[in-house]
Amino acid sequence: MKLKILPSSLREPQRYLAIEIISEKPLEKNDIVSMTWNACLRLHGECETSKFRPWVIKTWQTIKEDQRYNIRCIIRCRRGEEEKVRAALSSISQYDNMRVAVHTLGISGTIRSATQKFIKPNKKK
Repeated sequence: MKLKILPSSLREPQRYLAIEIISEKPLEKNDIVSMTWNACLRLHGECETSKFRPWVIKTWQTIKEDQRYNIRCIIRCRRGEEEKVRAALSSISQYDNMRVAVHTLGISGTIRSATQKFIKPNKKK
């Protein structure tokens, strides 16, 4: 028996945060996932973090500028909880004994619009 996909009217609404991470060394997707979860757990605890369910959707290639690396990615969370995720991400200052800065580029309702508006703004149809 094949399971059916929930119709969009029954799914929980999601928001997508476009963020930029500046670090001293290149980061992989697993590093970003653990950094996000640790920050959310540290600031809000397990019960609150489980409510807004942060998830790293996609990361873009690392760009090296001077002595730092810029990584852009999209993080999914529940609608109405995006400010809590932003607060947790802004509390990140170190990861694995290296300095890290996290900037929120914007919030969107779809992955496509987050990518077009914030990740690759110069790319046109």
